[in-house]
Amino acid sequence: MSTFDSTKTQLSVLLSRVVEGKLQLPDFQRGWVWDDEHIRSLLVSIARSFPIGAVMLLETGGETRFQVRPVEGVDLPPNSSALTEQLLLDGQQRLTSLTQVLKFDKPVVTRDAKKRELRLHYYFDIENALQGPDSLADAIKAVDEQRTLREDFGRKVVLDLSTREKEIETFHFPCSQILDSSKWEYALVQADRDKFMRFMEFREKVLDPFRRYMLPVISLTKATSKEAVCLVFEKVNTGGVPLTVFELITATWAADGFNLRDDWFGPRGKGGRQARLSKRPLLRDLQPTDFLQGLSLLYSLERRKQDLAAGRSGKEVTSVTAKREHVLEMPLTVFKKWAEPLTQGFEQADRFLRSEGFHHPKFLPYRTQLTPLAAVLAHLGERWLEPQIKSKLARWFWCGVFGELYGGAVETRIALDVQQLLTWIDGSSTQEPATVQAAGFNPNRLDTLRSRTSAAYRGLYVLLQREGARDFFWKTRMVDLDRDEAKLDIHHIFPKKWCEDRGIAPRVFNAIVNKTAISYKANRMIGGKAPSLYLAQIQDHSQVQLAETKMDDILASHVIQPALLRTDSFDAFYAARRKALLALVERAMDKVSAEASSVVADDGEEEDVEEADEAT
Repeated sequence: MSTFDSTKTQLSVLLSRVVEGKLQLPDFQRGWVWDDEHIRSLLVSIARSFPIGAVMLLETGGETRFQVRPVEGVDLPPNSSALTEQLLLDGQQRLTSLTQVLKFDKPVVTRDAKKRELRLHYYFDIENALQGPDSLADAIKAVDEQRTLREDFGRKVVLDLSTREKEIETFHFPCSQILDSSKWEYALVQADRDKFMRFMEFREKVLDPFRRYMLPVISLTKATSKEAVCLVFEKVNTGGVPLTVFELITATWAADGFNLRDDWFGPRGKGGRQARLSKRPLLRDLQPTDFLQGLSLLYSLERRKQDLAAGRSGKEVTSVTAKREHVLEMPLTVFKKWAEPLTQGFEQADRFLRSEGFHHPKFLPYRTQLTPLAAVLAHLGERWLEPQIKSKLARWFWCGVFGELYGGAVETRIALDVQQLLTWIDGSSTQEPATVQAAGFNPNRLDTLRSRTSAAYRGLYVLLQREGARDFFWKTRMVDLDRDEAKLDIHHIFPKKWCEDRGIAPRVFNAIVNKTAISYKANRMIGGKAPSLYLAQIQDHSQVQLAETKMDDILASHVIQPALLRTDSFDAFYAARRKALLALVERAMDKVSAEASSVVADDGEEEDVEEADEAT
């Protein structure tokens, strides 16, 4: 059975329905203002009977309910949502502009090419418009709120249309009268009968095309699902704000009297759940869609348990899910039951990640891994602090990071991990979660990790800091330094210039094996020098004054063998540090790395660009 119909509707009928409130916007449609140039082009296209594209409407009254609001500029009485018969999904910009230009006598809110707000009245210069179709664009005049056109920085009035008499005198017709010009015609006959026949020619050639204009209309029936509405809107909404699941659910739950946007962002954009979570830096980049996915995981897990308890089996049992279509199906009761436990779950996730060595969201390998972690912790509460449980959570987390399993589309993995992690933790299953089983780390990956955007690259950076890596210059643990003040970043150990001068390939010296976190002060002293030289220079600096053994301890905190660095033995250094980094990965995953191939593969990962050039 088809859920849509396609037909043509007279433009004037559509605009009347907008003004009457029968055609309104779903609340997920954001306000939109077309610029002056677009409005002029739209008017010319209709006057010339050119197509301006179809509009898409959704019939109201079905199970898919949204909070609604009028088109911009339309004033409706309170509680006017009951008037709504259809919702405008596509065509908002065109119908908003045409409603304001053709149906109202007040200024049209628009912008110029520099995005400055304007309030304009639109007119046709009748004589100019009658010069032919190619003159129509020049015939459209836009005047200010006082209905004047000014030059010389507003000091000189070159066109004054502030009264009906002046409109007739200058023979400029207001676009707000296009669909019904009877009052203007009467005034014309009273003021200047000699112009009437010329006006009738204008009405036939310019006004009548507006009155006869038919717009293609695609009407979705009230049986259309929320998921279908979302998909359709994303396909047609190429110029506006992309529609998210959050916006769609916000509009749906608003119909039940709940403002999800206020809950997340706070009234007037202050406070709210996001502000509460953002107090914890590692949750600063959390998105509302991540939170909704977490709710879906908890809701579907609860339903699954109920189905199993009721003796259901096979396809009768609800699947744990975080897929968009299932997120969209959630009733408001899910939010009211699970929002606070999930919020606390995310807060516990922040505590867990800090215990694993994370202190800045910049180095979180995957934001997507936060959602299943929070859902699991919403169930566990403080129990995650128990050694056995924490060990299992850590193993799962690092397997996801170094197995690089949480990139791309991860809805299926998220759902499986929540279900399997909980059964693994509570002992009802000895089977490891799929992520733990699937994770593997090939030692050769260390040779191709060059970009700080890689999950494994970030993971290694954090592991080194967790192991107590200290700065070459400040001598303090990296985790205790102020990142901004010390200007910490990842830099070469054997400098780029030194490597280039000795013919070492960039794919080798740019690998993470030859990178570590170094402060700006230390990096400037390193420059392009040989390690044996810059180590001595740093040690002897008046603000450092380190004995060789103490400096060796700092190097060892970065899993660097000091003797190899002091003798400038790049190949031996590389092999030794590669082995040490691999050991860190294996300990974190609690797995032996995958068998390395004899040939070093290169995955084409872009080389990381350092934020500060090395001094020469």
